[in-house]
Amino acid sequence: MFDVLIIGGGAAGFYAAIHIAEGNRKLKVAILERGKEVLTKVKISGGGRCNVTHAEFDPGELVKNYPRGEKELLGPFHTYCSGDTVQFFEERDIALKIEDDGRMFPVSNSSQTIIDCFLNEADRLGIQVYKHSSVTDISPVEVDEGLFWNVKSIRNEYQTKKLLVATGSNPKVWSLLLKLGHTIDDPTPSLFTFNVDDERISGIQGVSTQARVSILKPNLKPKITIPLASQAKGEALLTEEGPVLITHWGLSGPAILRLSSWGAKLLNERNYKFSIRVNWIPEYHEESVIDLLMEIKEVEAKKTVLRTKALDLPRRLWTSLVKASGIAPEVTWADVSKERLQQLAMQLTKSEFKVNGKSTFKEEFVTAGGVTLKEINFKTFESKLHHNLFFAGEVINVDAITGGFNFQNAWTGGYIAAQGILGK
Repeated sequence: MFDVLIIGGGAAGFYAAIHIAEGNRKLKVAILERGKEVLTKVKISGGGRCNVTHAEFDPGELVKNYPRGEKELLGPFHTYCSGDTVQFFEERDIALKIEDDGRMFPVSNSSQTIIDCFLNEADRLGIQVYKHSSVTDISPVEVDEGLFWNVKSIRNEYQTKKLLVATGSNPKVWSLLLKLGHTIDDPTPSLFTFNVDDERISGIQGVSTQARVSILKPNLKPKITIPLASQAKGEALLTEEGPVLITHWGLSGPAILRLSSWGAKLLNERNYKFSIRVNWIPEYHEESVIDLLMEIKEVEAKKTVLRTKALDLPRRLWTSLVKASGIAPEVTWADVSKERLQQLAMQLTKSEFKVNGKSTFKEEFVTAGGVTLKEINFKTFESKLHHNLFFAGEVINVDAITGGFNFQNAWTGGYIAAQGILGK
């Protein structure tokens, strides 16, 4: 009989286990991990550097990065926020650094630093870790002493007084929770890149620039279940501004990933076939660009349009958009027609692309969906349906945009669940 059994050897599971064992050294604590390795997502996060958290220390601002869970996480973040995460690692001699975009990484630039920290703490605190232990059944058992949990894995059968489920996006575990009466919000991918086959971005992979990207309404009006973020006379359903990266398969980068997160349900309903509009120079609108191009026409009359990069854009992108405007390579500014300049202004500020499918963002793959939030007490992360059943991490319907926010949800949930288990 264990005092606490944790299903899932990932970020949330280890973080909770450490706080439980540290809070009461007499408790018998164990982690069940289905794979041959633990903390695999920690290992690949941030390109192998581990994006531990984000340097947003105001709970009210931090929650704005969670398309699902914004309201529910406000209280928990007031209890345990990113500053507490930084302190946790610093107390264990792991210094974190803040990058220009607010992401925080270990100074070592290696996720192994974080993994070693967790494994060393688990060893120090006597936490047992069982790998290759995929769970096949979870059931509550009533005895004279009260309720305990019976957990079957492919290798063994365990009993525990308190159970924490921290399995991330695991359909098999969700099915077990369904049998216990919990509601599972349908899982859909979040944080993915857009597949775009278009001559304008073909052959210029690796180009990155600041842009504003909008998901456009289709001709048929869909049932809109997310807040509108339109600044284009109602034409846009969602808009994000930030770095956009042109890839072999289409478009990626922070702006695209944020759109995929906020629009996860909507885009899934459309089978990932939709249109986007890109303003490659977000500080300008179409009319102001036309005025600027007309001025350049006067000043740079003898130069060719193709070779004169008139705006702060990567040269390969400028060249591609000039060609897409129908301006021949030999045409000078003096000879270019106003109609062609209008076409160029439109390509610069209103390029429309057809998206046909998605590609997984492997560094930080996230799924929207999981245990419905109404069935969780966010003061303790305990189930409202079953006593002594707790949750932490992505097993519940909480997910965030890229930037360390998903890990912060894991740390906060793991910590608060630990306190609930300890009865604090």
